[in-house]
Amino acid sequence: MERLQALRRIRLSEPLAEKVRPATLDDLVGQEEGLEALRAALCGPNPQHVLLYGPPGVGKTAAARLILEEARKDPLSPFGPDARLVEFDATIARWDERGIADPLLGSVHDPIYQGAGPLGVAGIPQPKPGAVTRAHGGILFLDEIGELHPVQLNKLLKVLEDRRVFLESAYYNPHDPHIPPHIRDIFENGLPADFRLVGATTRMPEEIPPALRSRCVEIFFRPLKPKELKIIGERAAERLGYRLTPEAAEVLVAYSQSGRDTVNLVQMAAEVARRRGLSVLEKEHIEWVASVGPYVPAPRPSFTRDPRVGSALALALQGPTSGLVLEVEAAVYLAQDKGDIRVSGLLEEEEVGRFRRTSMARASVDNVLSMLRRFLAVDPHQYHVYLNFLGNLPLDGPSAGVAMGLALYSAFTGEKLKPLVAATGEVTLQGDVRPVGGVRAKVEAAVDAGLEKVFIPQGNWQPSFAQLPIEVIPVGTFAEVLEGALWEGKSAAAHASR
Repeated sequence: MERLQALRRIRLSEPLAEKVRPATLDDLVGQEEGLEALRAALCGPNPQHVLLYGPPGVGKTAAARLILEEARKDPLSPFGPDARLVEFDATIARWDERGIADPLLGSVHDPIYQGAGPLGVAGIPQPKPGAVTRAHGGILFLDEIGELHPVQLNKLLKVLEDRRVFLESAYYNPHDPHIPPHIRDIFENGLPADFRLVGATTRMPEEIPPALRSRCVEIFFRPLKPKELKIIGERAAERLGYRLTPEAAEVLVAYSQSGRDTVNLVQMAAEVARRRGLSVLEKEHIEWVASVGPYVPAPRPSFTRDPRVGSALALALQGPTSGLVLEVEAAVYLAQDKGDIRVSGLLEEEEVGRFRRTSMARASVDNVLSMLRRFLAVDPHQYHVYLNFLGNLPLDGPSAGVAMGLALYSAFTGEKLKPLVAATGEVTLQGDVRPVGGVRAKVEAAVDAGLEKVFIPQGNWQPSFAQLPIEVIPVGTFAEVLEGALWEGKSAAAHASR
C-alpha cells in the first residue's frame, strides 16, 4: 500500500494539450454552427442521441465533455448534477461470444474459466457492469463509433431501445436458492443503461450503419480554417508564456492539419526557444520542428486567373465535412481507328459492403462523353481521350461529371473556359444536372480557395448560399453551365440541337 501511495505522489507537469483544452463551449474555435446544433440536441428537456462527424483534432471530444456541463445547468434538462460522461474508444473494444469480456455492454464472471472468486465455489455467475451502465443518467461518448464490431453495434442498438442491458450466462439457474437477490435481480431485470449516446467518427455518413443513423441526430464539425488554427496557436503560446510572431504564425498554420497539430508544434517550438533563452517563438523555431517531425505543408489551392483550354475546376469531398477544389485537365487526339479513354487521379474500383465494382467516377466518364455528342459536331468515341485529376487524391463519386464535361467540351472545341469558376453535379445522358452530396462543404471550399463563381445542381440550392461571398448559380442542364462558363459567353443551345 505504501508503494502504491508513493507512486501516486509522483506527478509530471501538465501537458500543453491539457492546458489549452477548452474550459467552456465558447473556447472551442471554429465550430459555432456545430455547437449550436449540439446544444439543441442535448441541452433541452428531451436530449437525443447524437452522431458527430468530422476530421481528427477539431474538438469533437471536448465538445461532448463541455456540453454535459452546460446541460446540467438547464433546469429543464433530465441530466442531474451528478450526471457522468463516460468515454469509450471503439477501436480497442473487445468482446467475447460467451459474454465474459465486454467492457462496453457488461460481462459475467465465469466461475469455471476465470477463477472461483467469492461466489465461485457455489458456481454462481457474477455480473460486471460495462460502460453503458456507468453512463446511466449521463452521456456515453463512443469515439470512432464507425469501428465498432457489427455484433456489438447490434447489441448497443438494443440497449438504446430498452434503456437497460441484459446479461446472459450458462451458469445462471433461476431456480437456484443460493443465488443472492441482487444477482437474481440483475439477470431478471437487467442493469440500468438509460443514457444518451454521443458517437464520434471520421468516416463518411454512408459508411455508418443506417440502423444507427436513424436513431441519432447527425451533426457535422468542419475542418478548422487557417485563421482559426492561428488563434489556437496564439493561445497555446500564451499559456506557455511565449509570444508568437506573425511570421511564425503563418508557418505554423501552413504545417497544421488540425488544432492538435498546432498545439504539438507550439509545444516543441517553445522548448527550442527556452533552451536558447528566448521568450518569443520565431519562424525558424516552427520550421525546425516541422523539419524533424511528420509535418508537411497543408495544400493551399492556387489557381490561374487566365482562361485556358481543356482545364476546368471541380468540387469534391475529402471527408464528411471537408470539401476541396481540384483541377481537371482534358486532352483529345483523333484516333486512326478506334478511340479510347485514359483517366488518372480517380479510383478504378470501389468497395460497397462485400462487393467490388467499377468506380462510379470512372463510369461517369463514359456517360459524359456520350452526353457530349449532343453538343459536338464529332463523335467523342473516335478520339483518344485523356483526363487527369490533379492532386493525387483517391477521389470517387459521380459529382465531377459537370466539371469533366466542361474540360472535355473545351478540349474538343478549343474554346476557353472562364478562370476561377468551379462546378459540381452529376450529368445524365440527356444533359440534365442531378443533385449530389456535400454541396455546402464544396461551396465553402470554393470560397476559401478564392473562386468567383460556382455552378451547383438546382436540387442542391439553399437560400443561405445567397449570403456567401461567391456567386452560386443553380443549374438544371449542362447547356446552362456552358453558357455561363465559356470565356466568350457563347450560347450552347445551338450545339445541343445537333
